[in-house]
Amino acid sequence: MMNLTRPSHSILLILFFMLAINSTSALTKYNVLNFGAKPNGKTDSTKAFLMAWKAACASADSTIIYVPKGRYLLGSMAFQGGCKSPQIIFRIDGTLVAPQDYRVLGKSTDWLSFEGVNGVSILGGALDAKGPSLWACKASHSNCPSGATTLSFTNSKNIRIRSLLSLNSQMFHIVINGCENVNVQGVRIIAAGNSPNTDGIHVQLSKNVNIIKCSIKTGDDCISIGPGTKNLWIEQITCGPGHGISIGSLAKDLKEEGVQNVTVRNTIFLGTQNGLRIKSWARPSTGFVQGVRFMDSLMRNVQNPIVIDQNYCPHNLNCPNQVSGIKIKDILYEGIRGTSSTEVAIKFDCSPKNPCTGIRLQNVNLSYLNKPAQSSCSNVRGKALNLVRPESCI
Repeated sequence: MMNLTRPSHSILLILFFMLAINSTSALTKYNVLNFGAKPNGKTDSTKAFLMAWKAACASADSTIIYVPKGRYLLGSMAFQGGCKSPQIIFRIDGTLVAPQDYRVLGKSTDWLSFEGVNGVSILGGALDAKGPSLWACKASHSNCPSGATTLSFTNSKNIRIRSLLSLNSQMFHIVINGCENVNVQGVRIIAAGNSPNTDGIHVQLSKNVNIIKCSIKTGDDCISIGPGTKNLWIEQITCGPGHGISIGSLAKDLKEEGVQNVTVRNTIFLGTQNGLRIKSWARPSTGFVQGVRFMDSLMRNVQNPIVIDQNYCPHNLNCPNQVSGIKIKDILYEGIRGTSSTEVAIKFDCSPKNPCTGIRLQNVNLSYLNKPAQSSCSNVRGKALNLVRPESCI
């Protein structure tokens, strides 16, 4: 019998962050205005924000960096760890805005990056990355920079992101890379449905991550899960437009860490390209995906509600045309219901060298144009339990 309750690490993480919220009155406060920040959206406040961080980081007390109402023009910033302060909270009541010229941020990897920090929280506020001008450049096939991730945490612990709005990121909105004990809650992400590579939240090489009660509208994966992700809990997510919730793409490298113990539950997909997807390139890899639970998802006009694609190759350009080495096993789809916008609502296209095993469908009910949909299976082993529509091909 599988355990469908939230794991203990998630409960402890949430309790930790609740205690942190209730203790903000005892924090030493640093107002960015006192360091020279201007809330007019025109004066560069980058230096002021970095000075506020330096002061908070050097304090032996728990600290809060306060950003009052207004618009703050900011360039690329890296907030480095090694702080004396055991807890630093960014309390944002205003909007942080990127430079109007996309080239200023576009040449950077990240807009706002936190590296090697511990006990950092971002509460409230909005991040406006001014992405549409770069998207237009890319659409015109001009010589454009790659673009910057809006907010990234790398090699960090005990991170909290709450009630934040990320608007029009140049590339990914939020990246969690090499982190431990992360809680993302009540976040809103907005970008155009045709905006390129604007993944909502990307997690990789991280463990004990919770993503809860978020609304994501973007041009790529609402949530993407990369190699080395362990103990990830995703719950109460509304996704669309976008490319769904995806594990992968995997098999980018020969030696690649696996993805394990992932739960995705109580999700809604609205007009997305995919719903629940696992994708890997068709090339050798040591990677794997195991122990994944997809539960209680509502699909509304979704192109591919349930899909495993081990021949992933977007736009059919430079496809490796090999066999995927990713081993996929122990995957549950339970309580998945709604409508597909294509006839094939369930597609398992697995590796002939490493067939998908332990795939379970339980209480699945997907239709196409008010009529039965279809399933498609290649190299997959598993079973169907209770009602499964379309009829299982496993």
